[in-house]
Amino acid sequence: MTSFPPAARFLGLAFACTLFAAAAAHAQVPVTPAASPDALLASADPALAANKKLVADFWREVLEGGHLELADKYLAEGYIQHNPNVPTGRAGFVAFFGRFAKAKPIQPRIAAPLVSIVAERDLVILSFVQDSKDPKDGSKKTTTWFDMFRVENGRIAEHWDCAPRQ
Repeated sequence: MTSFPPAARFLGLAFACTLFAAAAAHAQVPVTPAASPDALLASADPALAANKKLVADFWREVLEGGHLELADKYLAEGYIQHNPNVPTGRAGFVAFFGRFAKAKPIQPRIAAPLVSIVAERDLVILSFVQDSKDPKDGSKKTTTWFDMFRVENGRIAEHWDCAPRQ
């Protein structure tokens, strides 16, 4: 086994610590939205493409557009909600969002900074850029917010996200 002189060991250790410190200082790569959100709706599987479109249209029209009268078009009556702040059921969803949603013109694409739309089987996941502040120094950071939906018989039957109880 080769033994390195103390000066070489010190320099090697100093170099490793410098690399580690530099990596730690720049560890987070900012999350960026997709360059072409419309392209995220594409899928070689027509059923997956339809599920992506259903969820994206729901997001645009009902959540961002505030058109709760369209909830029947998108949500199953027995809609299951896993967000701890929103009641389960289509009626519960409408009652909850009805407290603060204001109808406005529906935009042609999702306004929130969309990173990706992933569909597999009956599930569709939307991921978004989420801005936050570093609790240690108050600097701006980005992270990713996820919403997952289960589609059944052409309607959204279930929803998950990472919201904590408020």
